[in-house]
Amino acid sequence: MENGNSSGDNKSSRKPIRCKAAVSRKAGEPLVMEEIMVAPPQPYEVRIRIICTALCHSDVTFWKLQVPPACFPRILGHEAIGVVESVGENVKEVVEGDTVLPTFMPDCGECVDCKSQKSNLCSKFPFKVSPWMPRYENSSRFTDLNGQTLFHFLNVSSFSEYTVLDVANIVKIDSSIPPSRACLLSCGVSTGVGAAWETAKVEQGSTVVIFGLGSIGLAVAEGARLCGASRIIGVDINPAKFQVGQNFGITEFVNSMTCEKKSVSEVINEMTGGGADYCFECVGSSSLVQEAYACCRQGWGKTITLGVDKPGSQICLDSFDVLHHGKILMGSLFGGLKAKTHIPLLLKRYLSNELELDKFVTHEMKFEEINDAFQLLLEGKCIRCVLWMG
Repeated sequence: MENGNSSGDNKSSRKPIRCKAAVSRKAGEPLVMEEIMVAPPQPYEVRIRIICTALCHSDVTFWKLQVPPACFPRILGHEAIGVVESVGENVKEVVEGDTVLPTFMPDCGECVDCKSQKSNLCSKFPFKVSPWMPRYENSSRFTDLNGQTLFHFLNVSSFSEYTVLDVANIVKIDSSIPPSRACLLSCGVSTGVGAAWETAKVEQGSTVVIFGLGSIGLAVAEGARLCGASRIIGVDINPAKFQVGQNFGITEFVNSMTCEKKSVSEVINEMTGGGADYCFECVGSSSLVQEAYACCRQGWGKTITLGVDKPGSQICLDSFDVLHHGKILMGSLFGGLKAKTHIPLLLKRYLSNELELDKFVTHEMKFEEINDAFQLLLEGKCIRCVLWMG
């Protein structure tokens, strides 16, 4: 057994590591900071030491959730950066000491879908909120000190000083990039920017409407700005979000609570003279998806849904509207990005001062302060809070 100061040599890589983790033991209750055991990587797996991890609303969603796919005890967290501590057999693309971004979306590079330019959905490892390692069903790399199994989360589980990932869920990056900025591309910023850039393919001079100005919505605005959209209209119930949104390219704002007798879609249709070119739903509400679809322009309008709604939620659309108005409705996981291809491109745009990552980080705290960070996120007081290990 090794403690968290393992050097990662061949001898120690065969042994479990004892380290700190923030464990979610019951829905909605504070995470428990405790020592756990992290098993060595199996074939096609890597064990990494987390440098820092950021909080995402998906972590909050599954922390609160009391029905499947929720399960406890679990190690949440999926937006992070780390250093490879050890590798299992058959791992060729990284070695010990490499800096990597974990990603919840697999990119195996081998299946028909991963080889295609049309999709980022891997068919070898279909996306699912599984409590296990993707290549080994019913297999976890985490146990507590009593031997109880701790479940994985979104193929990452970054609320731990060490974690184990499949090689399909890591991207090697330049170690000189600031960790607190690079980690944002592990999930949130990539999801929003990618939705505008890769999924919707926002055109220069177009009109964009974004429902929900949380971190994902602001990332969509950043992506739309990079694509050259001329009007970026933000929709939210919090008027303070407009001032924040202006830093990300928001040009106009609609408070959905003050539309009087009109629906939000009616207000947007009036503002845009018949509907926006692109609408993005970033909250996770089926009713908002319907509103977004209702105010994207007939003939070519696209509605992209990114928000995570409750399991079993359904979207109801008028069949006449679907048939006669020629609109497009599509979902977007991880912004439609292929992690191993597109994350390096986004990092280049950051290094060339095109993609602005600094403005997303509003708080930086110690890992031990994770419950305080959760509270900031719940109260809407942060965009991204980065938690530093060690």
